[in-house]
Order: sequence, then structure tokens, then C-alpha cells
Amino acid sequence: MSLLPEQRYPSVNELVSSARALAAHRPGLCAFRQVGLSRAGRPLHLLSVGHARRAVLVVAGAHANEPTGGSTLLALAERAVHDRELRTGTSWHFLLCADPDGASLHVTPAPRSLLDYHLGFYRPAGPEQPEWAPSVLPPDRLPPETRALTRVIDELRPYLQVTLHGTDVGGSWVQLTRDVPGLAEPFAKSAAELHIPVETGASDAAGWPASGPGVHVMPAPGSDVAYPSMPDDARHSTWYHAHRYGGLTAVVEVPMWASDLVDDPAPHPAPAAAIRRLAGRLLRDGVEVDQVLADARPRLTGSEGPLLRAAQWALELVPGLAADWTHTPPADTTMAYVGSVDAFGRRLPLRAAAMLLRVLRETDDRAAPRLEHLVATWSEAFMDRFRARWVPLEHQVEHQARTVMAAARHAREGAPRR
Repeated sequence: MSLLPEQRYPSVNELVSSARALAAHRPGLCAFRQVGLSRAGRPLHLLSVGHARRAVLVVAGAHANEPTGGSTLLALAERAVHDRELRTGTSWHFLLCADPDGASLHVTPAPRSLLDYHLGFYRPAGPEQPEWAPSVLPPDRLPPETRALTRVIDELRPYLQVTLHGTDVGGSWVQLTRDVPGLAEPFAKSAAELHIPVETGASDAAGWPASGPGVHVMPAPGSDVAYPSMPDDARHSTWYHAHRYGGLTAVVEVPMWASDLVDDPAPHPAPAAAIRRLAGRLLRDGVEVDQVLADARPRLTGSEGPLLRAAQWALELVPGLAADWTHTPPADTTMAYVGSVDAFGRRLPLRAAAMLLRVLRETDDRAAPRLEHLVATWSEAFMDRFRARWVPLEHQVEHQARTVMAAARHAREGAPRR
């Protein structure tokens, strides 16, 4: 489960340097420019390859804790430059990092273990996430990163937007805002060749129709959602912005550590009872972190930064999600879905604990040792329960890149001509 030295996720500065060098090497083919600024004044950069009006937009770094996308973006840009067929009739555009502020706070470029990953963990609160912000904020309060992304979509009018995501422990899956016929087969073939499980019952896509194993199509706006308490709705995110131009979005997820518990399509013998038990554990774990926060809060004056906001936001989701799992019939009844819910239930309080721990360590707070124990114990239990195995970085990148290229090829067949 250890990373070799070369299996390191690049920083935003390294992404920028590599993209700028690629553009300088092929100035007639490539363009590199700034397309916006973050809330903290960090630049957002776009690398373009080719000049065709029919465009694919690839977005990396929407979630700071999902680092594979930056490496995949560079691999795709190199392929677009060197493979004439890939860019015949299609231009490729790469938003290097949608959230550079978040990337500056997630500090595990080479995690040696799940514990190591969480000791440097950061994932912003929902309103501070560029893609999710439109689902929880009014238009006049959207962060500048969101406005920059939607401006790029308005300019390029891509027939396909691909946003590169990932998970810590689990499998690979795809979320589509509209079906892409033919994608499921190359996606499954790539995953099998690289020994990456397909997350057939992803809790992120609970209740969505599937066009193939692990390929989930988002239900239309206005339809019911599986988890009513969750404040963010993908159908109001930037993923749907491409629809106004006849395009669609594909979200390609890959795991850092793989688990075969999330790709078992067999029926679970008692899914509702199992998920109720998972809801109970989620509540207990959330309360345990909440108690640490309540004890430390009087001593945290002046520490109201993004880490604490994110930890609080994650904890606030726990009661509603547990109620959804307790009182709503399971959206799926397979072993894979129950496994995915199990992972989600472990992930949420663990992330809150990890981010709160970083805040407490910065202030040398007396409550830090209790959280250190929780983060270490929960990380180890997560890995053990899911029999997690490290996915080599080159396999993460190759699978994600193959899926992007397959999506571009198959979506182009149904894209409007311009």
C-alpha cells in the first residue's frame, strides 16, 4: 500500500509549469492562458490544444482531496498534442485546477497509507466547492472559481465536459448528465485490464438509472433524490451548464485504494437492516467528533478558517444522512451498494475528524490526542474492512484517461454539428 517516490501527485505549480512548457513547445497548436482568479487571488489556467470549434473541456482539481485528475489532465494533454487523430475535428481544453485555494490546503501529494492521506486532508464545505456552489448558493453569491468555470463553458460551448474526480477507497464509476451510448463497454474493459473494481452501486449515484455497470445517468431535474437531506444536488451544479449548448458532462471517478466490496452485484440478504446499522454507526461516530469540537470550541477563537468550516459542514450532514438511511427504503439492494454506503458512512466523520485535528494541532490544543486516536483507529478499520489495496498511480491515470477518450469519441457521435 505504499507509494514509490515517483508515484507522487503533482502540485498545482508543477501542473502549471508542465502545461506552460507544453504550450511553448507547440505554440502553433497550443495556447496557455489565465481565465480567472480564486478567492485568495490564485490564478486559474486553461491549456488549449487544437483549433476546431467542436470542443472537449476537461476539468481537474474540483475537489482538493482527489489528486489523480491533475496527472490525468497532463497525460491527456500530451496525447492530444502528439495524436493527430485525437484532435481531428476536435479541440481539447484543460482547466488545470478548478480550486487552487483548496489544493493549497490538501497536503498529501504522496500518501503512504490512508492515515497519512487523512493527516493532510482538506475538502471544502459545499458552498466553497466550485462545481457544487450553484446547488447551495444564489447566483449573486457564487465564488469566483465557479464564475470562471462557467465563463469557460460559455466561451467554448463544449459538446462534452469531463470533470476528473476520485475516491479514497472503493472502485471506479462514471456519472453522466445525459447518456453516452457505447461508453460502458470500453469503461469496463479498461477497469478489468488494470485490475480496478467497478463501483456498480455507488452511493453518490443512488437511485440513478445505469446504462451499464458503473455508468450512471443522472435523473432529470425535478425527480426525487435518494438522500433528501443532502443540501447539494448534482442537477444544479456546473455539470449541467454545458446543456444550454447541447453538451453534457461526464464525471470520471477512480480510486486510490481499490476494494472488491463495491463491485459485487449479488443481492444483499438484508439490505435495509444493514443500512440501518450503518446509520447508527454514522451517528455514533459523528457524535464522538462533535463532542471533541464542543469541548475545544471555547479555545478556538481566531481559528475560524476553511479547515474548521469544512469540518463543521461535514458534521452537520451526519444527522440528516443517518435519518435518510434509516427511514428511506434502500435505493439499491446489492452487496455493492451496501458496501458503498458503508464506505460513505466511514468517510464523512473520519474527514471531519481529520480536518478538526489539523486545527487542534495548529493551536496545540489538549483535545488533539483524542482525535489523533480516532483518525488512526478509523483509518485502519476502513482499510481492514474493505481489504483495500493501492492502485498504482499509472493505472489510476491510464484508466481515467482511457475513459475520457472513450467518452469523447462516443459523445461526439451524438453531438450537434457546428
